[in-house]
Amino acid sequence: MKKRVLFLLTQDLTSPSGLGRYLPMSKGFAASGWDLWIAALHGDYGNLDQKRLLVDGVRVEYVAQMHVDKKGNRTKYFGPLKLIWRALQGTISLYKACLRARPDLIVIGKPHPMNSLAALAYRLFHPCKLVLDCDDLESESNFIQHEIYRKILAFFEKQVPQNADLVTTNTQLNLERMVKVGLPASKLVYLPNGVDLERFPDIPESETLALRQQLALGDAPVIGYVGSMNLANHSVDLLLQAFAVAYKDRPDVRLLLVGGGKDLDNIRTLARDLDIDGATIAVGRVDPSEVNSYTRICNIAVDPVRDSMAERGRCPLKIFEAWAAGVPFVTMDVGDRRLLAGDPPAVVLTDESPVRFAETLLSLLDDFVLQAELKRRMAARRDDISWDSRMKSALPPIEALIENE
Repeated sequence: MKKRVLFLLTQDLTSPSGLGRYLPMSKGFAASGWDLWIAALHGDYGNLDQKRLLVDGVRVEYVAQMHVDKKGNRTKYFGPLKLIWRALQGTISLYKACLRARPDLIVIGKPHPMNSLAALAYRLFHPCKLVLDCDDLESESNFIQHEIYRKILAFFEKQVPQNADLVTTNTQLNLERMVKVGLPASKLVYLPNGVDLERFPDIPESETLALRQQLALGDAPVIGYVGSMNLANHSVDLLLQAFAVAYKDRPDVRLLLVGGGKDLDNIRTLARDLDIDGATIAVGRVDPSEVNSYTRICNIAVDPVRDSMAERGRCPLKIFEAWAAGVPFVTMDVGDRRLLAGDPPAVVLTDESPVRFAETLLSLLDDFVLQAELKRRMAARRDDISWDSRMKSALPPIEALIENE
């Protein structure tokens, strides 16, 4: 009989981690013969037409509303009482999903209170193995309205790993943090992000030309950012400041912003204040199936980063998605980004000075030899960054948990 794995997620599969990390991880389990279930919360649960679906052999069930309300490009944060109520509903609903699935192994996707409590409560009465995946510093990288919430997240970040049978993490910083709280190396697996190559196939040139025409880009060189418009944990303002410097020298260049979030209007206002709104196209959130097309119309893709604990603890999916699309990528030398770039680097690293950031962007735009070399390096390592490759190395220690029972 197949062993069953249940992923407990506090986000849906259109979110960056849900789509870019947890779905491909679950597909990796399924490809190895496991029976895969995902129980998840959803940003717009009340308006969902379909709460149960099958995705590439993985059974997915949305069970309750997330701790935030996401509709279109907007993200709404609940007040204290409603947040507590939503958290309670989410915890109970995830626990009930455990009862329905009866898993042999539970993967807790991020040490959030709701999924962590549901998994730990289930294991009290039903023996199973627990794997915790840490893909961020939760208490540092989230927008948090009240300090008490930060302390709660920090508590779970410290305590849940102690109760897991294995901890996977996507950065060296998180790995070191686990060692500091007393976890032995035998319980730790370094699992950096990758990319689901099926989401980034080659597309006809006619399709990219049509999208450029739709956005009125013409032949303009395009610098693109695809990600969250939440300034608490994504430095889109730094990108706008750098673009304003670059735009003075190259008024033909355009900035493409793809993604939604609570600060989308603030970002549009900042573009007006910097007098670059005429050269900035902020399209908002797009369907995940369109990310490949939007990425491929860019001459350069970027990940603007300020040096902080949150950014040191993040392994940006943007790098791998641009890599898969064959688009030269610029980011900052923060955290694991130099390690991820490889040797020789397939990514251009700069720093958080808006002037130097702008100089790097303009230099790369004009350096067609370097662009070609970066594309060659990316193509040579494309398979290495795939989730198929990532999961081949991650699965053996996880499978050993079940085999050694």
